[in-house]
Amino acid sequence: MAKLTHLNTAGEAHMVDISEKSTTARSATAQSHIVLSAGIIAAIRDDSLPKGDLYATARIAGIQAAKKCSELIPLCHPLPLSKVAVDIVMEGDCLVVTALCKTTGKTGVEMEALTAASVAALTIYDMCKGIDKGMSINQTRLLEKSGGKSGDWRADGVSDD
Repeated sequence: MAKLTHLNTAGEAHMVDISEKSTTARSATAQSHIVLSAGIIAAIRDDSLPKGDLYATARIAGIQAAKKCSELIPLCHPLPLSKVAVDIVMEGDCLVVTALCKTTGKTGVEMEALTAASVAALTIYDMCKGIDKGMSINQTRLLEKSGGKSGDWRADGVSDD
């Protein structure tokens, strides 16, 4: 059975001590899908969303969220992020949000990437809910990570492109 690292010997929640870990280059990529109605897709394509520039607003929201991750997720270490990139593309009836986070540090950036993708998706929902509240946010997941003691990891089905 795997040891739960966020519990001390008494079973109490605590922040993991990373002081003895090696500093390495680390990165993580996460993704989220937002399923849209035809009306929302048309408004995005026509650039007629009442709340303004969907892509710029969602990208900024994702970047800000990654920077605030340790304030949102209990026991998450604050990290000096060296890069946060949020890309949003239309694929069929979905907007696909992909977030990349990088740092050089003693702990990974998976939570920062997942937070960036999630908050960007929530921002898209907020910007489009006036047209249709029936959107769904799906498939939020880590795609890959690199660095650290556990090394590189990639989700099944994720290609090298």
